[in-house]
Amino acid sequence: MSKLDELAELGQSIWLDFIHRDLLTSGQLDDLVAQGLRGMTSNPSIFNQAISQGDAYDDDIKGLVASGKSVQQIYESLAFADIQAACDALRQVYEKTEGLDGYVSLEVSPTLAHDTRGTIDQVRSYFQAVQRPNLMIKIPATREGIPAIEAMLGEGINVNVTLMFSVSQLDDVSAAFISGLEHFKGRGGDVSRVASVASFFVSRVDSMIDPMLDERGVNELRGQLGLANARLAYRRFTQIYQDERWQPLSQAGARVQRVLWGSTSTKDPAYPDTMYVDELIGPHTVNTVPPETLEAFLDHGTVARTVDRDVDGAQAAVDKLAEVGIDLGDITDELLAEGVQKFASAFDNLLQSLEARRAALQPS
Repeated sequence: MSKLDELAELGQSIWLDFIHRDLLTSGQLDDLVAQGLRGMTSNPSIFNQAISQGDAYDDDIKGLVASGKSVQQIYESLAFADIQAACDALRQVYEKTEGLDGYVSLEVSPTLAHDTRGTIDQVRSYFQAVQRPNLMIKIPATREGIPAIEAMLGEGINVNVTLMFSVSQLDDVSAAFISGLEHFKGRGGDVSRVASVASFFVSRVDSMIDPMLDERGVNELRGQLGLANARLAYRRFTQIYQDERWQPLSQAGARVQRVLWGSTSTKDPAYPDTMYVDELIGPHTVNTVPPETLEAFLDHGTVARTVDRDVDGAQAAVDKLAEVGIDLGDITDELLAEGVQKFASAFDNLLQSLEARRAALQPS
């Protein structure tokens, strides 16, 4: 039994936070699935790295340019092809787990992060274009994203809610999830076939807070707040699904909106390279990891239930942070705004790269 299978027995699924044409065509993804990989996620930064570097996509780009496609259409054609191939490779997991896992996530354009109507339209378009039951569409947990999340779940579309940093966001997202399923159920939909995850980012919290702690000489909190914040979010998650409102949906076959730990590669070399995996293992969770973190965990990661360990200590760390003059709410608000901007920049860079290649390949 692999470590990924051992994690599954504890209720945690490992997804890969990466996509590339070579991964899909070389058999590497099939090998990872055989080892227990249960899903994949992508984002604008990942697609930027995949498409703009190397020559794996050159033939497709040439064909799309020759057919007169716009830059946006070229991007979508390349992305849809990769997502469809990944969905097909993971379909066996989707079937075996009866829709619990086997999902591949595709993000809406980050330029729509503050556009509810535009997000809804693009989600519908993407879901129709990819045509795979194990597709998840990523929608950011911005103020404008919340009603789009509810609306899409209300139509039975699988949603990966991304860019979550705070417990208050989790409250808003969970409410949208439950309301969306209630609407879908009210329309006669089968809620057992709708899946959603709430992607809670971890390491970015430490990356922002650690320098502030260094300035204040509070070394004992370094590397503690990302995990503490996540553990408090998990505690809140367990409370939400004990509420009476959830029970009719559960009885109808609905699954909880699992917490997905994102941003789980270690940014500070002083920290163990599997820290954000080892310390957040528990039931009803997903951890999406980049290839290097997956490799490290398979080599020397530790399998044990840890996500709800010392929650009182997690609360104490957050309280201590406030005592030294750092407001965690301000930090998570800034991280959300920064995350939207980073994804938008990566998406702009990708389109600019494709435009340059399109121009070079245009017939004279």
